[in-house]
Amino acid sequence: MTAHSRMTCDGVSPDTAEALRAAMQRLFAGKPQRTDGRLTKENLWREAQVSRATMNRARPILAEWDARIAEQGKTTSGEARRDEEISKLRKKLAAKTRTCALLEKQLRAAATAIAALHHDNCALREEIGRQQGTNIVGLDGRRTRLDNNSHA
Repeated sequence: MTAHSRMTCDGVSPDTAEALRAAMQRLFAGKPQRTDGRLTKENLWREAQVSRATMNRARPILAEWDARIAEQGKTTSGEARRDEEISKLRKKLAAKTRTCALLEKQLRAAATAIAALHHDNCALREEIGRQQGTNIVGLDGRRTRLDNNSHA
């Protein structure tokens, strides 16, 4: 029996055809055993543990590969799930970033308003103190005096 008589219609031996198809199934299922799982022809021949030249002789199997790639794309199901999750997380991050920016803007506005109110409050205390001839003590001053008296 010659080597050519052992060839299948796939252009390679039955064992090689089986190895290539099994490798193709593992790659498309996202369960590679010998490669990183990317859907490339390099990974196909490496996953099948055959040479590139041997894979290239298996034209019908390569046609099946190309048809599956055309149908599904070069993304494995695991990569598609990962990409979908990344997309969802990016949308959540963008929403949180917008919320954070809005809250920072509100915080700056509140700080400005509080500073203005504090300034007005101090000015009003001084004005009332001059009109009544008394010294109005702010809460901070009162707390300091009370704290000092309680320690005595």
